[in-house]
Amino acid sequence: MGQDQTKQQIEKGLHLYQSNQTEKALRVWMRVLEKSADPAGRFRVLGCLITAHAEMGRYKDMLKFAVVQIDTARELEDPDFLTESYLNLARSNEKLCEFQKTISYCKTCLNMQGTTVSLQLNGQVSLSMGNAFLGLSIFQKALECFEKALRYAHNNDDKMLECRVCCSLGNFYTQIKDYEKALFFPCKAAELVNDYGKGWSLKYRAMSQYHMAVAYQKLGRLADAMDCCEESMKIALQHGDRPLQALCLLCFADIHRSRRDVQTAFPRYDSSMSIMTEIGNRLGLIQVLLGVTKCWMIQKELDKALESIEKAQELAEGLGNKLGLLKLHCLCERIYRTKEQQRELRDHVVKFHECVEEMELYCGMCGESIGEKNNQLQALPCSHFFHLKCLQTNGTRGCPNCRRLSVKPGYV
Repeated sequence: MGQDQTKQQIEKGLHLYQSNQTEKALRVWMRVLEKSADPAGRFRVLGCLITAHAEMGRYKDMLKFAVVQIDTARELEDPDFLTESYLNLARSNEKLCEFQKTISYCKTCLNMQGTTVSLQLNGQVSLSMGNAFLGLSIFQKALECFEKALRYAHNNDDKMLECRVCCSLGNFYTQIKDYEKALFFPCKAAELVNDYGKGWSLKYRAMSQYHMAVAYQKLGRLADAMDCCEESMKIALQHGDRPLQALCLLCFADIHRSRRDVQTAFPRYDSSMSIMTEIGNRLGLIQVLLGVTKCWMIQKELDKALESIEKAQELAEGLGNKLGLLKLHCLCERIYRTKEQQRELRDHVVKFHECVEEMELYCGMCGESIGEKNNQLQALPCSHFFHLKCLQTNGTRGCPNCRRLSVKPGYV
């Protein structure tokens, strides 16, 4: 298969893919991969296969094609191709919750400065790195990366990237419980879709609606949450987007749990868990198990709650997800307080405070914890964040957290 024929077949596959004929598109692209003698064409078709498998939640296949693409880029001896393939490798590992590998591959991308493609892709690299730091609960570095990605999006007038970053920032603020910002950013993403997204994939609309649904659920606006989640789920089902279907099912379950309708919540958690397991989203599984635990606690089935916690703890430790561990220690504290088991209670109180210290989840001005309840937060230019009311009351000539870090003793 020559260069022109390769190009025609790639375009044919793209047309099929955009018409929701995904399996036919995949067959066309796989034939190109088998028969094409054009390395640049093979590189491009591998990019199509990587994107398609990402959207279907087939993350192990996505990683497999990303590894082949790296070899093709080396064969082409083109730094632009190499940068792009390392980004795809980073994204594949991000989807598989291999966050340390994601960060490592992102750093490789950023070190390959000077190529035209690398300058265009730096925003996407920063976004992927931010998502990985967020998965590890390293909040300051995650925020630094998201803000960098947002700067690249604004400088390059890249509205699609801006939309994706806004969704990630919504997730960031959901985790540290500033629900006003958690809603603001996906609403901004939805505005971008409405204003600029006529030719975009519907996944951008679905993504923004899902993140709005999560924020509404946290704010107790359950009817709004249900409306947004239903719209997101409708698009996810139309496009066979398994990862988003799993997240929507989790959100539906959380909404029903908020209404204390445990019997309706449980089957949705089960369906979400099934897809999360199938696609390998271990971070999502932790969230599902947290929700299941809370349902068992509503029903006062404390031993069953502890069984769910044990499974979630194993996943959180394996991923290095510190916020997940903190939440689990918090739930254990409540359970053992109810069971009046003082030794276990003390153990989890200690571990909870260790997690808070490790993640710096406290305000450097008032000393109170961050992420315990809904609070308006404000980040300084260094990406350390504080209660907004503390900054307004006290003001600051510099970051108290950074000052404290700089005066640590060099020896003990």
